Amino acid sequence: MPDLAPTLNIKNQLHTLTTPWVMGILNATPDSFFAGSRFAQSENALRRAEQILQEGGKVIDVGGYSSRPQAEDIDAAIEKSRVLPIIELINRQFPEAILSIDTFRASVAEAALEVGANIVNDISGGNLDAQMFATVSRWQVPYILMHMRGTPQTMTQLTDYEDIIKEIMGDLQQKIQQLRALGQKDIILDIGFGFAKNIQQNFFLLKNLSLFQVFNLPILVGISRKSLIYKTLQISSEEALNGTTVLNTIALLQQARILRVHDVRAAVEAVKLVEATWQQ
Repeated sequence: MPDLAPTLNIKNQLHTLTTPWVMGILNATPDSFFAGSRFAQSENALRRAEQILQEGGKVIDVGGYSSRPQAEDIDAAIEKSRVLPIIELINRQFPEAILSIDTFRASVAEAALEVGANIVNDISGGNLDAQMFATVSRWQVPYILMHMRGTPQTMTQLTDYEDIIKEIMGDLQQKIQQLRALGQKDIILDIGFGFAKNIQQNFFLLKNLSLFQVFNLPILVGISRKSLIYKTLQISSEEALNGTTVLNTIALLQQARILRVHDVRAAVEAVKLVEATWQQ
């Protein structure tokens, strides 16, 4: 891959992302948009975690709040009841695994960190919980800062931008400064494909993803089986693996460092082939 090789401090070990990482999705929810990512029961979740690791995934991203458009809003107690037992179980069974908690709530993030999570993945970029930045800075774990407007219930009505790249960059820059002021070291950027962006905007952002390298931070791309793929191709999310691989490859060619996916094996293969190309 090209020159930049960002590092992350996880479990007091320095990890260099010379080779891009693949993050496998483990949804402890009953209503995620892709049925193949739902693993609410502990035994199923453990099998999913094992599959992610066996297929070459570096991070297991555990979420208990569905962020699909118009998803049901649940309270923090329900979210914790879904994710904490699974994180504890995976941490006990696979102690070397790197676990991410997918939540916008500081209280859920902290509870997950206490039982073994290593990364906080916040779809709201701190917008939905004023305590999130202070929480991750206190724990000094890598924080995935994503751009979104509104909430999962309102975001589809908030896609009006005058200059989408400039506005997303401005939002991210402001929040990076806030995090740095609190002493936060490891920040990963996610421009939030599908979150308060329409299909045309998503493709425009993907085409221009390399512009976000200006922040000199690792970029995560979460585009797996999303509507820009299946609506453009007029297929279902279950049929969107090939399209996902195509767009993940485009992201890798623009130096994306983490791919958040439902299908780990396919993403790992894409990483290997892009790397083999760059090495020539």
